[in-house]
Formats: sequence, C-alpha cells, structure tokens
Amino acid sequence: MTDSIMNKAATMEIPINSNGDTGTLTEDDSLEQAAKLQWSLDEKVGSSRGTRDLQQVMVSGPNLNETSIVSGGYGGTAEGIIPTSSIKGSNMHHSSSSSSMTAEETTRGVAVEKLETVKKWGLNTYKCTKQMISERFGRGSRTVDLELEAQIEVLRDTKRKYENVLRLARALTNHFYNMVQTQHALGDTFADLSQKSPELRDEFGYNAETQKLLCKNGETLLGAINFFVSSINTLVNKTMEDTLMTIKMYENARLEYDAYRSDLEELSMGPRDAVAMARIEAAQQQYQVQKDKYERLRSDVAIKLKFLEENKVKVMHKQLLLFHNAISAYFAGNQQQLEQTLKQFNVKLKPPGADKPSWLEEQ
Repeated sequence: MTDSIMNKAATMEIPINSNGDTGTLTEDDSLEQAAKLQWSLDEKVGSSRGTRDLQQVMVSGPNLNETSIVSGGYGGTAEGIIPTSSIKGSNMHHSSSSSSMTAEETTRGVAVEKLETVKKWGLNTYKCTKQMISERFGRGSRTVDLELEAQIEVLRDTKRKYENVLRLARALTNHFYNMVQTQHALGDTFADLSQKSPELRDEFGYNAETQKLLCKNGETLLGAINFFVSSINTLVNKTMEDTLMTIKMYENARLEYDAYRSDLEELSMGPRDAVAMARIEAAQQQYQVQKDKYERLRSDVAIKLKFLEENKVKVMHKQLLLFHNAISAYFAGNQQQLEQTLKQFNVKLKPPGADKPSWLEEQ
C-alpha cells in the first residue's frame, strides 16, 4: 500500500483544491492527500463487493458445492483445500448406485423364484401326464387301496341316487304348489258364486270351505316338503360335495406319488456314477414328500367318509320320518296330526307373502 501511495504522490504534478482551482501543495500535504484518496477508494471497492456478495447470497442462497475444507490451519497453502462438491458427488453416486444395485438384485431374485416355480410345475405336470398315459395304456403300475376305493365308489353312487331323489322332490313341490294355488282360486270362486246364486248358496258354500281347508293343509304340507328338500340339498351339494373334493385331492396326490415312484424306480435301474447318485438322492427326497402327502390325504378321506356316513344316516332318518308322517296326515285329512308333525320336527311355516320381496327391495 505504501508503494501505491508513493507512486500516486509522484505522479500528482497538478493538484486540485476544494474549489477546483489549481494550486501548489507542499510535499507533506501531497502525501497526506494521496493517502486519503487511496483509503477512500479502498473503502468504496470493499463496500461494493460486500454488497454484491450479500445480494447474491440472499437471492440464490449459499452454494455448498463451492465451499472448501481447508487442511493445515489458517494461512496454510492451497494444497490442503478439498472441494466439498467432489465429496458430495461421490457420496451421491455411491448411494444411487447402491440403491440401484439393491433394486436390481430384488427384481432378479423375484424373477429367479418365478422361474423356479414354473420349472417345478412343468416338471411335475410332465411326470403326472406320463404316469396317467402309462396307466391308461396298461404300461405303468398304480397304487390301489381296495377298501378305500370301494367306499369312494359307494359314495359316488349314493350321491347320484340322492340327486335323483332331490330332483323328484323338487318336482313334487312344484306340482303340489300349483295344486294348492288352484285350490285357493277355486275356493274364492265358490265363495263368490255362493253370494251371487241364492238357490245354490249352501252347495257353493260347502265347497268353498272344503277348498279353503285343503288349501290350508296343503300349505302346511308344502312347508314340510320344502324342509325335506332343503335338508337333502344340503346333504348332497355341500356335505357330500366337500368329501368328494377331498377325494379329488387324494386322487391327484396318488397320481403324483405314483409318478415320482416310477421316476425313482427308473433311476434306480440305471448307472451308479456320481451324477446318477445325486439324481437318485434328489428323486428319493421328492418321492418321500409325495408319499407323506398321499398318506395324509388318504387318512383325511377315510375320516371324512366315516363321518359322512354317520351324518347321512342321522339326517335321512329324521327327514324320511318327517316326509312320511306329513304325507300320511295330509291325505288322511288329519289336520291336527299334520300340525303336530311339523312341531315335532321344528318346522316353521313361512307366513303368506313371505317369499315376496319387500317394497325396499323392489326399488
């Protein structure tokens, strides 16, 4: 700064006073004036720079990418300065690459898992199809449980017969319902004619009362038949069907078991090198898994068949007794016995118009 002052002082040959006039200054005054001028210029430059920096910070905020970490303390060389932008960029690149690698590994794991599932399904389907074809053409052996197979066949035959009973009972219900509706209409017609035919009032009146009584008893009998049909439907289409679904699972497990058993037998008859032994060991494990599944389902089928038989006997004993007593009482004209039969079997009749939807449901 001293050199600058001296240089400026040396070049000031024509000084200007406060009034704009030229005049001669002494050497000391010249030096003092030059020093004041330099100090004023430095203050203005520093102030303008500070203002511009402050405005830039207030507008755009601090730029962390341009900050630096100084190593070596105050006044050290620039060799220890490390830009933080390079550190931040490397960390962001490392983080993004790690997340992308994790997502890629997850996607790859899901794809591999799906591929393995499809592969196992295809191999299992191929073996089961091969076993099925072999059984149909009489080439392959089949595991048979004679006692269980006989019970299954009896169940299927029973289900077919009970389905026929259910079909006929529904037909009887429809026909009898139509007959009751006809009796109801006929009774109303007789009652109307008894009012309009004075000479036949008594005859029409007797017939009207008879038809109304038959209609009432017919509605009571319809309640008993509907209860019978509902119970048979539950037994056939729910209880028996559930047991047949378990039987279907058992038959599929039996087919898979025989397929893996045949595969193991074929491998056992082949060479005994290291690769073959590894395949035999894997086939042995799969065979054991299928065997356990087959035996478990066979046990489930046996238990369900036992309980189904007990339930069938109990349900049919009650329903057949109800059907017989209700039909006998109706055609005998014993209204009291008919009503007593429904009370005995806890059959509740629906009130007239109960099947008709409410006004809310019709909206």
